Amino acid sequence: QVRFVESGGGEVQPGGSLRLSCAASGFAFSTYDMSWVRQAPGEALEWVSDINSGGGTTSYADSVKGRFTISRDNAKNMVYLQLNSLKLEDTAVYFCGRGSERSFFVDTPKWGQGTRVTVSL
Repeated sequence: QVRFVESGGGEVQPGGSLRLSCAASGFAFSTYDMSWVRQAPGEALEWVSDINSGGGTTSYADSVKGRFTISRDNAKNMVYLQLNSLKLEDTAVYFCGRGSERSFFVDTPKWGQGTRVTVSL
């Protein structure tokens, strides 16, 4: 059974940093691209970043480019998102998903509980 467990969220001030982690299980992790997506209060799901199966290629939404860094450890079935220079508008629940920007919505059979990031003054 495909499962994702996100962790690492919290409350920080603008300019702060967090490192999110996602433990994946139930599928051949090393063969899939992986994404991080987020959902702000009252908003739709928003793709944030993805990383290819080998970890050598990454992509970012314009809103986070230069501030967030995605990485993965295929030996541990983990994907990470380093969040730096956080802004108020980064406040959201963050989820990891299976697939790239183009495919995560159909390739993720079940979402985890997410991890909440709150950026506040």
